[in-house]
Amino acid sequence: MHVLDKFKLSRRHMLRGLLGGSAVAIGLPPLEAMMGRSRSASAGGELPKRFISFFFGNGVQLRNFEPDSPGAGWTPSVQLQPFADAGVKDFVTICSGMRNRTESQPITHHEGITIMSGHDYIPSNAGGFASDWGGPTIDQVIADIIAEQSPTPVRSMQVGVTKFDSPVDNGTAAKSLSARGTKGAVTALFPQQNPRTVWSSLFGEFEAPKDDRDLRLSVLDAAKEDISSLNMRLGNQDRQRLEAHLDSINELENKISALPPSCVLPGDPLFDNAEDNGLEQLFETNRIMSELMAYAFVCDITRVASNLFCSVASEAVFGDVDISSSTHHGHSHANDEGYNQNIQFVMSCFAQLLVTLRDTEDAAGESLLESTLVFGSSELSQGYSHSWQRQPMIIGGHGRNHIRYPGVHYQATPQMNENDDQSAAGNTTDVLLTLARAFDPAIPSIGSGAMMSNSVLSDIMV
Repeated sequence: MHVLDKFKLSRRHMLRGLLGGSAVAIGLPPLEAMMGRSRSASAGGELPKRFISFFFGNGVQLRNFEPDSPGAGWTPSVQLQPFADAGVKDFVTICSGMRNRTESQPITHHEGITIMSGHDYIPSNAGGFASDWGGPTIDQVIADIIAEQSPTPVRSMQVGVTKFDSPVDNGTAAKSLSARGTKGAVTALFPQQNPRTVWSSLFGEFEAPKDDRDLRLSVLDAAKEDISSLNMRLGNQDRQRLEAHLDSINELENKISALPPSCVLPGDPLFDNAEDNGLEQLFETNRIMSELMAYAFVCDITRVASNLFCSVASEAVFGDVDISSSTHHGHSHANDEGYNQNIQFVMSCFAQLLVTLRDTEDAAGESLLESTLVFGSSELSQGYSHSWQRQPMIIGGHGRNHIRYPGVHYQATPQMNENDDQSAAGNTTDVLLTLARAFDPAIPSIGSGAMMSNSVLSDIMV
């Protein structure tokens, strides 16, 4: 046996050196010297991925929402046209015709909220129509993964847009979009709809990291002696892998050297979102919240966020929509043109979030939309029928080539007939597991009971 075959290297081994009196460390790629007989190792040192959940109450009109044909190159429907108009359609994947397998007791708008967690809700005694989260939501599952891998100062952020929810729909599942913990021991995380409060909580006392690019660009030189020593002990294949890894670090450092400081703190937005129902500046509030999420990602304050645009059975009046003369909930039951245009407005706000991510670069000079996955849905398929099958499922971004780009339309069952929104196939939680696998390829399942999934939706993956 060659002497090099006896050399074993810890998977946590770092190349080390001194720079300006301070220690520096460089992670290594998976090498054969780290592996046992299985010759396999988990990847490490990946660039960060981010996640956002986006929720809008009262569903859609499926005839105006679901694209006509599945596959790549899908044509946007009337209610999905805002993504094309905003120039982000290629970053959008649609999953339609899917079955929500919840066994929760039907109480109109609540059973479908389970699409965000994969767990049946727990009946609540909060009054009126009420439910509590029965398990962690997808954003918090991903926040747990990130917290274990590479903790950020803020575990996750929760924002909202309209302040006006339903006075008769209560409980944590109706009033929040995020819930952490385990089944049976869940804590709801409620959204903040005041942009100034969000700004203050994230940046008011946050000190931006010093612009230390010159130091960071010298880490390869600082570790030169350790690199040389390690090279003498590695086999040929490992030397090639190490060389490629160091070349990629050098390339990344060259990108960083051409950029301004990685984190420029935003100013106070000077906007409270304090207007009465019907007078709220919803598009402007959504724009500011989108920018705050993007800033938080660039500064790596957090990598997980949620936006409760409008809640379950939302009674908000969309003042931005000229034709909207009633609450959004009221329009959904009328199933009128106001409902149609309200949904198009919500999709324009969703698209605006994607535009903000697309137009914001991180420290590596990459668009945030390329490193982020955004999952959007509603508690209903169609508001006037209260169905929780064929719910809208929208994925924005591709999470560093985890989801196909350009995006596709995955259709579990053929496009619906006008009066048939119950037919559906598959399992909506498959989509949640697919998203979670971008952050932990080994996570075995998402959800519980009939909703649990241990199968990804491979049709939408790279």
